[in-house]
Parts: sequence; structure tokens; C-alpha cells
Amino acid sequence: MQHGAGPVTFAPGPCHDAPVSPAPSPLPPPGRAAQRLGRPLHGLLRRLAGDARGGPEDAPTPVRVRPEAAPWSGGSGPVGVLLCHGFTGSPHSMRPWAQHLAAEGFRVELPRLPGHGTSWQELNRTEWTDWYAAADRSFRVLADTCEHVFVAGLSMGGALALRLAAQHGPRVAGLALVNPCINVADPRLRAIRLLSAIPSFPGIGNDIARPGQDEAGYDRLPLRALHSQTRLWADVRAHLGQVDQPLVVYASRVDHVVDPSSLALIRAGVASTELTVVPLGRSYHVATLDYDADVIFRGSAEFFRAHVGERS
Repeated sequence: MQHGAGPVTFAPGPCHDAPVSPAPSPLPPPGRAAQRLGRPLHGLLRRLAGDARGGPEDAPTPVRVRPEAAPWSGGSGPVGVLLCHGFTGSPHSMRPWAQHLAAEGFRVELPRLPGHGTSWQELNRTEWTDWYAAADRSFRVLADTCEHVFVAGLSMGGALALRLAAQHGPRVAGLALVNPCINVADPRLRAIRLLSAIPSFPGIGNDIARPGQDEAGYDRLPLRALHSQTRLWADVRAHLGQVDQPLVVYASRVDHVVDPSSLALIRAGVASTELTVVPLGRSYHVATLDYDADVIFRGSAEFFRAHVGERS
């Protein structure tokens, strides 16, 4: 069975990378966000001195959702897809994907996770359980109205998707993950509990190779919320063995936010007998807004159609 133009799904047996389509054109020079990052997320942890902020900026701010960060629902039909955005991001990063799937005949829910699309200060006042609860509510809306429901996620949204699959079992028909994050390998992240006393670091958003794109995320990384995210990662890792749904992972070869340890843990931990890894050669972390977006959109739609009814 084909997913997109090049990758081939296999089942059962050990997972392997899908074959790579013809060599992509060279990546453009990193944008300002990528230049600021320079390395994956752990590079930010070295910037404690001089870059951390607190004081008045951590004071409560009015909660007002930015228009571009609003949730999105659309489409109709018996097959539903829940899309989950990433940490400090917003539904804006997933809306083109959602609209493509709706046009292809799927019923789509794209919720705004609590603390996102407003201010990083508000995100610091939320916990991972709040984000998961929002995703779970949207999943149940689809499960009550659709015959089959798939879950897809970007970055932290991939962690939420994996947890939904572990918790809901056969009610989740399959998973499509884009640069999922369930771990950061740098041992300095172990100090996040202490660092979370500092409200924020420079942001990790807009890691996108394609010029002119904006995921409508935050320019600061809220450390208390990041600490909570590490607890989500730990929970997801502990239950990977309960994930046995068909799974496709879109993985950027160059990602300045998520290191390779997350994909390695997913491949080693899930019980899925069908796991396909689709390399993305022209995109950075927010691949849903990048040069390979169409590979994700078309490939996931084919993946969902191919697995309708398999777990009924």
C-alpha cells in the first residue's frame, strides 16, 4: 500500500524507514527563528544567563484568543480526524491540513489547547492534563458522530495523539504524527524543575524552512508549562506498549526543535505491527506549513482511507 508518492507501508515486522523519493532540492538557509535556535530545544537551556525573564512579564494578563489561533471544525462524513497542534503553537499551524482533509471528505476537529493562542503567561498557568483534556473532549465529539476516528498531531500534539491511542484503544483507528516529541535527550533538561522557577526563555517557534510562514506561536518559552510537558512525555513513554494502531510518522531530516530520540523511543516502544516513517527532506520542525506540507496532507488522507474499518 502506498502513502504518497514514495513511502511503502509494511506489516508486520520490525519498522524501517520508508524509501525516499528522488533527492529534494537543497534546503534554504535557516530563517531567523532557526538561526536563533541553532540547535534543538536543549540549546535554549544554555541561555539561562541574560535570556530568562520574570518579574512583571509573568503577571496575569487578560485572556484574549488571537483571531489566527482560533479552533477549527469542518467537513462531514463517517470518518473523523482529530488534529492536535504543538507546544506554544496554535491551530493556525494545522489549519491548512485540516482544510485539506475536510475537502477530501473527512469530518475534522482542530481544537485550541488551553493556554495557547493567548499569551505565554497564560500557558504557564496550565498543566499537561488541561491540554490532554481538551484533545480528549474533541476526540469524544468525533467518536460520538463518526464511525471511525483517526488522530494526528504535530510535535507535542503527537504526544497527545499517542496518549489518546493508548487510552481509547480500538476507538482510535490510526495515527499520523509529524515530528512528534515525547523526549529531549539533553541531560540538562533534568534541571527543568529548578529552571521552572524562572518564567520563560526565548521561544522555539517558527522553525520553518519556507519563507513567509508563521505558526502564530509565542516568542517566549514558558518554563513552568515546559516542566509540565516533561510529565506528559513520561506518561506517554510509560504507555507506548498500549499503542497498537497503524502509525505513520512524518520526520523532518532537519529539525531544530525535536531531536531524534523521540522517534527512536516510539519505534522501540509501540506495539503497532504497521509503522511507516516518511522522511521529509525540505522542511524543518513545523512541516505542516513548510515545503513538504503536501506530502503530509495527501499521504495522511490516503493512510486514513486505507485503514477505515480495520479496527471495527
